[in-house]
Amino acid sequence: MSIRKYIRSRFFPHIWCPGCGHGTVLNGLLRAMDALNINKNNVVMVSGIGCSSRISGYVDFHTLHTLHGRALAFATGVKLSRPELRLIVPMGDGDALAIGGNHFIHAARRNIDITAIVMNNRVYGMTGGQYSPLSGEGVTATTAPLGSIDRGFDVAALAQAAGATFVARSTTYHVKELSKVLMQAIEHKGFSVVEVLSQCPTYFGRKNKQGDAVAMMEGYKAGTTPVGSKAKQENPALIERGVFVQREAPEYCDEYGKVIEKAKAKAQARAKA
Repeated sequence: MSIRKYIRSRFFPHIWCPGCGHGTVLNGLLRAMDALNINKNNVVMVSGIGCSSRISGYVDFHTLHTLHGRALAFATGVKLSRPELRLIVPMGDGDALAIGGNHFIHAARRNIDITAIVMNNRVYGMTGGQYSPLSGEGVTATTAPLGSIDRGFDVAALAQAAGATFVARSTTYHVKELSKVLMQAIEHKGFSVVEVLSQCPTYFGRKNKQGDAVAMMEGYKAGTTPVGSKAKQENPALIERGVFVQREAPEYCDEYGKVIEKAKAKAQARAKA
């Protein structure tokens, strides 16, 4: 297997901190693309701002590095103009669900054929370690030195409630599982969401006394369990991972195409009248 063909090697070495989980996510994504034998000329990657969004600079696809929180809005425009292309949108938790939260909800509601990857490290890493919407209550950050009082929320549950037709979660520890769910998400027709628990030892792990990258990944191993497992019933605190929903529903570009055809037919009827 060679994933070098998908990489812009001139931009390496990367800028991620030692131990950052985002490189593992990139690796899993490229292995998924390679396994699916996807022509990179048919892929568009759109990213916003943040550590996770640096991925678009490292891959040799058509790429757009856009505004913070607006990646899904740009991706929606690309997909509507060229529905035959595959759209992949890597985002951080803040990029996707703080300023980008509205776009996330409505992309899910429309069921537009885009794959959103939410790399959840529970912190704004690039800008100095501020707490994010997914940090959770009691978390220490540069903007919450005495502990955050904001409750976090469940990305997978939000995506399902908003109408996403494929929703999954994995971690940087479960690398084979991660590639598998990314393959399923990319192949899915409709809006697909993959949340990846990705460690930030520099700002989150250090400030919250979770140890180094290895310790944080061990935490993903011990603190997660497959969807619907007996372990979850016995210990509700465990975080479930795997595929939560995978269903078929009308895709937005297809439905929009039908509207265009109706408009053309109506215009032709008027011309003949």
